[in-house]
Amino acid sequence: MGAVMGTFSSLQTKQRRPSKDKIEDELEMTMVCHRPEGLEQLEAQTNFTKSELQVLYRGFKNECPSGVVNEETFKQIYAQFFPHGVISIPPGSRRPHRRPLLLCLADASTYAHYLFHAFDTTQTGSVKFEDFVTALSILLRGTVHEKLRWTFNLYDINKDGYINKEEMMDIVKAIYDMMGKYTYPVLKEDTPRQHVDVFFQKMDKNKDGIVTLDEFLESCQEDDNIMRSLQLFQNVM
Repeated sequence: MGAVMGTFSSLQTKQRRPSKDKIEDELEMTMVCHRPEGLEQLEAQTNFTKSELQVLYRGFKNECPSGVVNEETFKQIYAQFFPHGVISIPPGSRRPHRRPLLLCLADASTYAHYLFHAFDTTQTGSVKFEDFVTALSILLRGTVHEKLRWTFNLYDINKDGYINKEEMMDIVKAIYDMMGKYTYPVLKEDTPRQHVDVFFQKMDKNKDGIVTLDEFLESCQEDDNIMRSLQLFQNVM
């Protein structure tokens, strides 16, 4: 969850562009600019204070002047938090861009894709500030029940109200692809599959091949191993 908190506020520098691109960017912003709900309303709807929302909004607008984030931009920002995807440049070397040069964007890109669609609750293809702070409020300060419901939505990729084994495998594999390759000792290739096999068997209580929200909530709250694993996974949200 810490990665999400810093996503839109920690990257401060902007790359200079030719004036033509700047004009086109400004035109695009004028067309799609989104003004968020009032801070008082967001304060009532989230677990953040007004001053905290002001700080978050400044960071969000710094990275997303139009007021909305598309998936590609979300992936690029999210990838900054995974140094294994960055090329190291020796001190003193000249670098054309201020931001790190990404080498393995695909390692974080798959998980960022799923995370983006969990933030995009209206499925519009973009994340507004309201979407961002609502999810962040749940992940950082929500109740256990609220966090579990949000996590269920993340795993329910096709949004049909259920989690099947393939969906769980897709999410878990994306997380292992992003982080597992750089653990010591190195995880075996079939580790994600073994993990999913064990957890899905525990969660699918009536053995119908799908996990409902009730089954998910019950399993997570009664099994400490599942809860610990979910807490570890939340560190990359």
